[in-house]
Amino acid sequence: MSGPGGFAALGSDPDEAERRIEQWAQGFAQKAQRYQAVREQTEQIRLTATGPDGRVKVTVRADGSVTDVQFTEKIRSMPLQELSAQIMDTMRKAQSDIAAKVGEVMTEQLGDEDQQTRSMMLDNLRERFPEEPDEPEAEQPDSGKWAPPEDDDPKPRPPAAPPAPPSANPSAAPKKPQRRRPVDDDDGDFGPDFDPLRD
Repeated sequence: MSGPGGFAALGSDPDEAERRIEQWAQGFAQKAQRYQAVREQTEQIRLTATGPDGRVKVTVRADGSVTDVQFTEKIRSMPLQELSAQIMDTMRKAQSDIAAKVGEVMTEQLGDEDQQTRSMMLDNLRERFPEEPDEPEAEQPDSGKWAPPEDDDPKPRPPAAPPAPPSANPSAAPKKPQRRRPVDDDDGDFGPDFDPLRD
């Protein structure tokens, strides 16, 4: 027992079935044309990067292969090891824009169609050709750096150390001068109880 829709409905009207199949085929053909346009435009992509001092220039395709390498006369003074490293760095710099450029082409030709397939393809490109990190910003002068606010109520300073106690050694302490009693020559043989008015 078949329902009102699906293949049973198509079978009940051969003309409708043929029309539906033709629409599907036309949709697939249009989709194939859009993907073909993506392929053709992607094959035309060329990305060029230049080394930091302009001595090396490298051009790559969307598949990452190198199509051209150019040098200036300045490379004559470069050590071979430095030249080789700069070529590789410049090539990776050119390849780092591949995923972004292919993504632009796919968006232009496919719009919002097949987002999952496009995401998978672009993720694969990003994995093969990682994007270059942004250039680090130049450090700002110290005046622009954050500094903690000044304390309006500074902490009290610890009290000064007490003076050292006097030395316990008596010989080290200064001696006070002793006052001598004046000696009266008239005392002679008189004792302390002598009274001249007493008989």
